[in-house]
Amino acid sequence: MGYNIAIDGPAGAGKSTIAKQVAQRKGYIYVDTGAMYRGLAVHFLKNHIQPEDQAGIIRACKDASVTIGYADGQQQVYLNGENITGMLREEAVGDMASKSSPIPEVREKLLALQRTLAKEKDVVMDGRDIGTNILPEADVKVYLTASVETRAKRRYDELTAKGVSCSMEQIAADIKKRDHRDMTRDTAPLRQAEDAVLIDSSAMTIEEVTEEILKLCR
Repeated sequence: MGYNIAIDGPAGAGKSTIAKQVAQRKGYIYVDTGAMYRGLAVHFLKNHIQPEDQAGIIRACKDASVTIGYADGQQQVYLNGENITGMLREEAVGDMASKSSPIPEVREKLLALQRTLAKEKDVVMDGRDIGTNILPEADVKVYLTASVETRAKRRYDELTAKGVSCSMEQIAADIKKRDHRDMTRDTAPLRQAEDAVLIDSSAMTIEEVTEEILKLCR
């Protein structure tokens, strides 16, 4: 049985960045479950399926194979054998992933792979429901959050650095909507596990958050 570290939290809280740091320091495998859902979202968009078309999404799940691999220590996501890692951060993909991930058939599609990885390997896994649903017996559970303003500023800086024109006010509004959607969905809603340690990264550096989590590990 692998040693499992589960990091949950809302969009833009820094989960992926921190999880990668912790995995590197511990020598564990980093599993970005959100990227796996985004991989399915790419499949839905490639097939011109609208986020509201639940029946179409369920049908399309049957034709999708999402797997992960590693190149130079970095996680790569493959859709039906094609490396789609470069597409995962597109806004349309994130929106589709957020709207399609609550569908039970979508979650079931990826659940087996995630649990198998955690059983066989020492992993750091981040997402929305790792500690509450996917790995309820994880050795370490963290709920990582930050203020809406902090998360919007991080996303704004990320996009503008890439030359993308955007509005921080619109980004903040989108984050609030996504938070509400993630926290109120019927299937595996975003919430802090009872035995998870709460860490608010609003006024913390990446290194400070990483050290805080490492203190919780064996």
